Amino acid sequence: MPCVDITRTVSFSAAHRMHSPALSAEENRAVFGKCNNPNGHGHNYRVQVTVRGEIDPVTGMVLNLTVLKDCMQRGIMDVMDHRNLDLDVPYFQGKVSTAEVIAVFIWEQMQAYLPKSDNYALYEVRLHETDNNTITYRGN
Repeated sequence: MPCVDITRTVSFSAAHRMHSPALSAEENRAVFGKCNNPNGHGHNYRVQVTVRGEIDPVTGMVLNLTVLKDCMQRGIMDVMDHRNLDLDVPYFQGKVSTAEVIAVFIWEQMQAYLPKSDNYALYEVRLHETDNNTITYRGN
């Protein structure tokens, strides 16, 4: 059967602060600029999760999109939407919550929530932090 990619998109709003405990206050301000605001700042993120696999000859689908929708709800929206990532999501404790780290977190969440299958696999997480800044992660 043909191999195809299916992608679903969700949007969430979250706050964070770009701050590394390994740097001094002055170094953090120099590296992260206004994103090091002590009170944090927010983004309206857009995430695209892509699954790649073979079309099932019985269902005509790689993966039922309602399954992917549910996995994204539980793994992304329920955890990150309207949250302060640094304070409300344990994964980010001790990490700098850059878009790169957020994309890896979302990948790990999707790996945990997607049903295991020999016919498809998580292929890509694409995180749009702004209209101009996009991070793409495809696993290790």
